[in-house]
Amino acid sequence: MKPEQPYPARTPKRLMDEISMISPPSGCAAVWFFGQESVVLKGRQTIIHIDPFHSDFLDHTQGVKRVYPSLLRPEDITLADLCLITHEHEDHLDPWTLKAIASQCPQTTFMAPAFCRPILESECGIDSGRIIDALTGQWIELEGAGGDQVRIQPVPAAHEVLETTGSDRKHRYVGYLIEMNGVKLYHAGDTVIYPGLSEFLLAEQIDLGMLPINGRDYYRGSRGLIGNMNYREAAELAVGARMDTVIPLHYDVFSGNSEKPGYFLQELYEHTPEQKCHVMARGERFMYVSPGAFFRN
Repeated sequence: MKPEQPYPARTPKRLMDEISMISPPSGCAAVWFFGQESVVLKGRQTIIHIDPFHSDFLDHTQGVKRVYPSLLRPEDITLADLCLITHEHEDHLDPWTLKAIASQCPQTTFMAPAFCRPILESECGIDSGRIIDALTGQWIELEGAGGDQVRIQPVPAAHEVLETTGSDRKHRYVGYLIEMNGVKLYHAGDTVIYPGLSEFLLAEQIDLGMLPINGRDYYRGSRGLIGNMNYREAAELAVGARMDTVIPLHYDVFSGNSEKPGYFLQELYEHTPEQKCHVMARGERFMYVSPGAFFRN
């Protein structure tokens, strides 16, 4: 007799139903992790996808394959109010996933660096009126689902250098600050630490930070892999910017560009054990509760 499973399988339908039904109270945000830097955020009713990467296709001619299949397929995604893209690499701007979201979620607004706009329009079939250029250094106020107010500020990212395309505010690579439901989140995108980043983030008083940890080295660079901060740098950035909680990203999808998240945890535990952190399981829902949540005035 086959023993009963203690928890139901995390099927695409169950995941999408969960995203639909969860409604975080004020001061809280729900986060789902789908590998690499692909996350879904939800504050009250608004659903935000960041770098949704759910297809199995990359450049197979060069032997690039996922370590594990995506938990969702592009056609499974039927809920998206906002979709934020950090840069044009296919594990962040996945044309097959974005094409499906654009078709199945007509209400979705897309935000991406101006460098990505031609790809979004020509390869993904997204109408230009649905795309907002991610101009750095300015908060953008948007109305989310159910009248939710969402504020977003694109932040310059250095992957591995800061690049602009025609304007000081048109960075080729970005991360995002997001304010919704009484929570401020930071998704770094692909970046190394550059002068002024820690000080800028410290001033923003970030509740939940999401940082890449896969690092960079000569041999990966010689194979054309552009790097990010490593786990030690990410740990120091989280502590230096006084993020309330930090989640590591970008370590698990490709065997040739991976890292062990346990190193990140050990680094924090040995040097700054008071820093809150969380390593997410694939498809997990993490409910972030800000320090001010549930307190009476």
